[in-house]
Amino acid sequence: MKIGVTGAAGFVGTNLIDALVAEGHDVVAIDRVRNPRVQSDQVGWVEGDVLNPDSMRRALEGVDQVYHLVAMITLRMEDPLAWRVNTEGVRHVAEAALAVGARRFVHVSSVHSFDQEICGPVLDETSPRSERPEIPVYDRSKWAGEQELRKVIDKGLDATICNPTGIWGPVEYATGKWSRLNGIARDAARGLVPAFISDAAFDIVDVRDVVAGAMLAAEKGRTGENYLLGGDYRPLIQWVRLNARVAGRRGPRIGFPLSILSGIMPVAEPICAALGSDVLSQAMLNALSAAPRVDYSKAKHELGYEPHTLEQSVRDFVSFLVQSGQMDR
Repeated sequence: MKIGVTGAAGFVGTNLIDALVAEGHDVVAIDRVRNPRVQSDQVGWVEGDVLNPDSMRRALEGVDQVYHLVAMITLRMEDPLAWRVNTEGVRHVAEAALAVGARRFVHVSSVHSFDQEICGPVLDETSPRSERPEIPVYDRSKWAGEQELRKVIDKGLDATICNPTGIWGPVEYATGKWSRLNGIARDAARGLVPAFISDAAFDIVDVRDVVAGAMLAAEKGRTGENYLLGGDYRPLIQWVRLNARVAGRRGPRIGFPLSILSGIMPVAEPICAALGSDVLSQAMLNALSAAPRVDYSKAKHELGYEPHTLEQSVRDFVSFLVQSGQMDR
């Protein structure tokens, strides 16, 4: 089968291409850059811009399936480019897929398209969506992008939507910076995280499980349905310490409460913003404070989705760091 993948050079894209090639598919890898680590005769790289409808139609010509992974992630409250990429970009790729006659379309969205601050202690596919103006642009744009996709579904596109939680794990050969979670896990495995937040929990999912879930959605997902792809809900400090322990390093000895970050945020956020960073922001704090448990039973029952245990993912991640030469044995 000939399969198009947008955002192919990214973290999820690299792992998805590996899985598709392993199943014998030919892949049209669409991105503005190439990942030199992806070397296969079954993969053809095409430069594409999701904000250019003509380039997407040319890129997707002749494909049978499309996985749309492109997204611009930010914790800022407003970002016009992120809004366009995450909304118009979805519509352009979906319309191109419909125009070229693709039989199936899988949109990898995010758990952030659900409003985690007001959903209550458990989040599922029926939870409130990210519509409130006081939440970050990324969250709002991911929900708006899903609505743009539904307009194309109404025109006849056979599409389904996956909503992964916090993605991390092997394999990552980033063409730019590493993902936030993988950067933390890598530093922890190197023994470089002496202190960490003690009272924040989040659902994190192995990137390989996101790939498997998206491929199951392509095979079994119902048209227009959302499927949450979760992993393991843990206090994040436990996850950080586990990465350190498996690597034979010392994990964070000091745990500090979110309230400390809350106290310094009025000063830290504008400083980070002035430096062009969104690492410390009220939006980040709100996300960590809410962090509901994610019920992904729909994906388990309808798709046969079964994620790795956190312990197995940590072992595999540390092994990847060693085998790829990014950390001493």
